[in-house]
Amino acid sequence: MPPSAPSAASIVCSGLRFAWPDGTPVLEDFHLTVGPGRTGLVGLNGSGKSTLLKLITGELTPSEGSVRTTGEVGHLPQTVHLDTALRVDEALGVAAARAALHAIEAGDASEENFTAVGDDWDVEERSRAVLDQLGLEHVGLDRTIGEVSGGEAVLLRLAALLLARPEILLLDEPTNNLDLAARRRLYDAVASWHGVLVVVSHDRELLRRVDRIADLRDGEVHWYGGNLDAYEEALAAEQEAAERMVRAAEADVRRQKRELAEAHDKLARRVRYGNKMYATKREPKIVMNSRKRTAQESAGRHRILHEERLREARERLDEAAEAVRDDDEIRVDLPHTAVPRGRTVLSLDGVELRCGARAELHVHGPERIALVGRNGAGKTTLLRTIAGEVEPVAGEAVTHVATRYLPQRLDVLDGGLSVAANVARLAPQATDNHVRARLARFLFRGARADRRAGTLSGGERFRATLAALMLAEPAPQLLMLDEPTNNLDMASVRQLVSALENYRGALVVAGHDLPFLREIGITRWLLLDGELADVDPM
Repeated sequence: MPPSAPSAASIVCSGLRFAWPDGTPVLEDFHLTVGPGRTGLVGLNGSGKSTLLKLITGELTPSEGSVRTTGEVGHLPQTVHLDTALRVDEALGVAAARAALHAIEAGDASEENFTAVGDDWDVEERSRAVLDQLGLEHVGLDRTIGEVSGGEAVLLRLAALLLARPEILLLDEPTNNLDLAARRRLYDAVASWHGVLVVVSHDRELLRRVDRIADLRDGEVHWYGGNLDAYEEALAAEQEAAERMVRAAEADVRRQKRELAEAHDKLARRVRYGNKMYATKREPKIVMNSRKRTAQESAGRHRILHEERLREARERLDEAAEAVRDDDEIRVDLPHTAVPRGRTVLSLDGVELRCGARAELHVHGPERIALVGRNGAGKTTLLRTIAGEVEPVAGEAVTHVATRYLPQRLDVLDGGLSVAANVARLAPQATDNHVRARLARFLFRGARADRRAGTLSGGERFRATLAALMLAEPAPQLLMLDEPTNNLDMASVRQLVSALENYRGALVVAGHDLPFLREIGITRWLLLDGELADVDPM
């Protein structure tokens, strides 16, 4: 549902400065102007994307600068918290108008009721139309939030925003926790938006539906016209040019070093020649001293010139290197995770989950299984049952190999311990040197391994959790991941893909991120919808 007057809407941020209470800077002299159209806001975890949206909405206040919005602003935060006791119509913001409409229909023609309805006589029809648009046709307006799933709650919050018809819509990771059907409906809603839309996301399919990409990097925004595909093409061209500049700068530094060495050698030869002439007294002393001084001064100037050129060449190299992005990938060999093809890894026999779903499954060898299904179908419950965290209502779930489970909450790490100490907890037989050598492969090198887990950014915390699980003893031969790409930036997703490429055990991934699932080489797709069943590749 488009806003009423998109052409005049805009966001203007001028000279923003914002830091966390501990003094950690987030934005410094930040400027941004966004007009009508769909903008995808991307950047590394911790770069300030969610903070920027909160500054625009006024939830946070900058210490300097200003934020000016022309038009009403609607905001869908990354984490949606709704009171479970609320009725759906209350969550949609239409309860008062709806109650007044019902009262008028029942014969209460008070001025108070007419004021509450205003011009919104079709409030129920509009509400149902928006719910239908988002695939929530089964959700009644009189139901409570406690009766809907987490993904449906996200869609209800979006429905409330669409009903309010804001000129500016801000979405922060809106597809997290949405099933495939819900994601497709959200994609359609974004594609049909005609006002100012800013969406923070790592969802590749969603970012293919935007008009431009705003890359928040090093405290400033770099703009790229077109959708995600155009952005990645432009970025690849930029990186190729930056790498050429680095190679040219490195060659210049080598040349300047060589010329500086030659200058030092020339100065040394002149000094030796001057000393020799002085010793043999072939010319008058005053002439020899004059020539010696002149030679030394000339050679000295020559040396200083080359030293300055070398310094400038090194500065150019530093500038060129800064333009090349740090695209380190996790590269780790995990031979002990290997599972022979015929070995039974997991058995689910007559399992009935608490949510009522049933599962019958036998996994053999290093299968890679994608577990898909609608929100609320029981995917997380199934993984927790396999991990032994909850008991099945009936049947038996047996893992036949060492198993590790990565939950959505990422609560595996002890926030008070360092990254190295967290890994050591799960690998008590490993030496400190061995732990650190393995952590370096997960991009925790040197002092980074000593950082407390509680101080890590979202992407770093995920990487540390993944390292702790994959480096655990005994080596996990069955790894279960629940919505692993939620809240990860695109660089972190690439790092996860590269880590899983080197994992040799069986893999069960619950998720809806189809590009990610395809990239990690899924061999079997299972749909949980009352029963667990094989489905054709998505």
